[in-house]
Amino acid sequence: MMRRHRVRGALLASTAALGGVLAALPSLAAPVPTIEAPSFDARNALETSQAALGRTLPADLAFTDQDGRRRTLGEFRGRALVISPVYTSCFMVCPTTTTYLRQAADIAAKVLGAETFSVLTVGFDTVNDTPERMRNYATSRGIDSPQWVFASADADTARTLLRDVGFTYVATPRGFDHMIQATVVDRDGKVYRQVYGQQFEAPQLVDPLKRLALGQQAGVATLDAVVEGVRLLCTVYDPKSGRYRFDYSLVVSFVVGLMCLGGIAAFILRSWRTRQ
Repeated sequence: MMRRHRVRGALLASTAALGGVLAALPSLAAPVPTIEAPSFDARNALETSQAALGRTLPADLAFTDQDGRRRTLGEFRGRALVISPVYTSCFMVCPTTTTYLRQAADIAAKVLGAETFSVLTVGFDTVNDTPERMRNYATSRGIDSPQWVFASADADTARTLLRDVGFTYVATPRGFDHMIQATVVDRDGKVYRQVYGQQFEAPQLVDPLKRLALGQQAGVATLDAVVEGVRLLCTVYDPKSGRYRFDYSLVVSFVVGLMCLGGIAAFILRSWRTRQ
């Protein structure tokens, strides 16, 4: 009987001790820190994008195109360049953005000439956006143009380029949150304009490219350059048809204006001679 009481007492003591240890475990365990994923701030992203205006991109940045060839930004000097960052694993936003960019670029090529600008689509998911993936991405968008390059880059190169054009992106469990922008760069590699949105009207892209083309024509003192400059100046967007057309009324107004100025100058000159 005495032994039974001793065993029972030992069991009770052990149970109490174990309960005390278990009760003490939460207080002994170190608290697990909560790691919050970085969030995408749209206002800061827009400010960062606008701050890039006027910044000159490094000409020696190198990447690999969809055909496995090494390319540099310096190759695009001398004509306008449109830079569009995407990631190929995106199923909605990036493909739609590229589709609308293709439509606007097609209109710009018809208005300005395909040789006046190039397009560079850069994959910023550098682990997955290989040259093959970029090629497949281009093919699925129906893009096969020598003026449009789909680029794969290493992490450092992509980070440098996207920082310089003011593009913000944040990795998330579902992919990336990022700014939707296309950056227009002038012939000297300087950031000239930002075009925002997944779907945008053609003039948002065509008009800055047109201004750059006009500026380039203004620097050439030949008859062909003057004629081309007049053509570009008088080509306007028709919102009803969604197309650009040559506005003859602008030419007529210009000619009439010159005739009026000439008539006024002749009248002043004749009056001056009469008084002599």
